[in-house]
Amino acid sequence: MEGFNIYKEGIDLQLVIDACQKRGKVRHLKKGEIFEHEGEPAQWIGYIKSGYFKYVVHNRIIGKDYSMAFVFNGEMVGDYPFCFYGDMSDVDIVSGEDSTVYVMDGKDFNQLFEENIDTMRLGKQYAEHLFIQAYTRLLNFYRTDASTRYKQLLQRCPNIVQQLPLQEIASYLRVTPTTVSKIRKELLG
Repeated sequence: MEGFNIYKEGIDLQLVIDACQKRGKVRHLKKGEIFEHEGEPAQWIGYIKSGYFKYVVHNRIIGKDYSMAFVFNGEMVGDYPFCFYGDMSDVDIVSGEDSTVYVMDGKDFNQLFEENIDTMRLGKQYAEHLFIQAYTRLLNFYRTDASTRYKQLLQRCPNIVQQLPLQEIASYLRVTPTTVSKIRKELLG
């Protein structure tokens, strides 16, 4: 999904894509199948050949799941950087539709970034861009309202409404599907 994940803008990820395709193995996941599970050691990273994944966090206080992030075909999937060290995953990474991924062990992937100074720079750049994306999203929860966040999402990736169900978009924005429907009506009206 073009424009959704801005972390990859300005980074040449061909090295990591090639590593997953050459060193990894192909894995086919059905819709709803878990790629990584909350509370278990994160261990995989992959390049999505087709499909998409959602990162789901469980709010134990209210007993509700939230889709906090999505990755689409042509992007990387994994609980980065926890998969490098086998640390416990804080999220479920779930296939949003039937998906195909080139998967490799996170520890092997981490070694890729330690091969030479150029790969170290790439790893640093990758981590910085992921941080900027996450930090910007966090700031937007404080500096904008749901309607503005929805409009910004549509500006970044106008086709998101064809790719994701209404309830997933609402969950990502941390509002109800009814709220998203009202915002859509206001935009059309």
